[in-house]
Amino acid sequence: MIRTHRRARIAGIAAALLLTAATTATAAPALADQPSSPAPSAASVGDVRFATFNASLNRGTEGALVSDLSAPGNAQADAVAEIIQRANPDVLLINEFDYDADGEALRLFHDNYLAVPHGDAEAVEYPYRYTAPVNTGVPSGFDLNDNGTVDGGDDAWGFGLFPGQYGMAVYSKLPIDEDAIRTFQHFRWADMPGALLPDDSATDAPGDWYSPEELAEFPLSSKSHWDVPIAVSKNKTVHFLVSHPTPPTFDGAEDRNGTRNHDEIRFWADYISGGSTAGYITDDDGRAGGLKGGSLFVIAGDQNADPNDGDSTAGAIDQLLEHPRVNTKSVPTSDGAVEASALQGGVNTGHEGDAAEDTADFSEPPGNLRVDYVLPSRQIRIIDSGVFWPASADPLSALTGTYPFPSSDHRLVWVDADVPGPKR
Repeated sequence: MIRTHRRARIAGIAAALLLTAATTATAAPALADQPSSPAPSAASVGDVRFATFNASLNRGTEGALVSDLSAPGNAQADAVAEIIQRANPDVLLINEFDYDADGEALRLFHDNYLAVPHGDAEAVEYPYRYTAPVNTGVPSGFDLNDNGTVDGGDDAWGFGLFPGQYGMAVYSKLPIDEDAIRTFQHFRWADMPGALLPDDSATDAPGDWYSPEELAEFPLSSKSHWDVPIAVSKNKTVHFLVSHPTPPTFDGAEDRNGTRNHDEIRFWADYISGGSTAGYITDDDGRAGGLKGGSLFVIAGDQNADPNDGDSTAGAIDQLLEHPRVNTKSVPTSDGAVEASALQGGVNTGHEGDAAEDTADFSEPPGNLRVDYVLPSRQIRIIDSGVFWPASADPLSALTGTYPFPSSDHRLVWVDADVPGPKR
């Protein structure tokens, strides 16, 4: 089971923090659900649980997730919801959550699953929610995989069978500063200085797998990158920096997915560095630059990169794990990951990384890996952390299980953050 400790729990928050619902004239708007009255939140600055969960709430056809969530009783959604209820994060990123422009899936999962008790797990309320368009499944109009045809998920700006597949969602007990959200869905990969653009081995020119015409439109982010400011108190904001870089596989010698994964991770490393390092960055509203110096942040998401094992480009995740502005003094672990590695054996026996740190139960190759991260800024003290991966003797292991998984092949990762600042 996840480790627990006494945490200051829920109290009201000042009405000054309230935000109104999002309105936008775009055809595929970002959606932010905001309550009309004060919502519960952590009792003081100093104890906020942040979490990330690749919940595999994706479906093979557009609209199928909305259909599955339209009423209680979907077995997978039940298992995912119970995991979230038992971990009970204050701020949560869900990866692989299909996006729909009306925000129906975002609302339905909350109302029909999270807000409904499962077993002896209490319901959890997230009055603040956010989602926005992503690049997965958006047709590029180009033959990006060079197979001679322009068709299918491999020729989308991010792999997906329809626009919005494998999207993202943020659920929060604490107010989201909607007006200050920054998205980077359309930032071009070629605009990153020193980008690791993939090479066509048939030519001598570097970084020429994609044509100039393709690179003129090619976005860096396979889904999107979001800076979602969370108001943890009246005068204290934590920037929730969320993304889901592409898997560094399913390509060829050009390593087009591995190099993109590396640079998607690098984006946050540059963003939190700020100053001239982040000077090239422009968000979807045309605002330039990275995070202001001294800002508090938590980087969260399935980064699809392990520091020791797997197929990611060398040093990809180290760009964050070795960044001087990131607190990595506590690594989330679980007993279930250790047990799974030993029972499954195979390639896991040759891994260099500590099996206790694994967050995903993958088939071979690559075997089980650490790919999901919650990384606070160095000013934030980590009180506790963990991975929801119960050992088989724990009844809650039924929620994670073995293949075919009742919930997801990824595990929820959480960190309890001591956010500096005056108590309310």
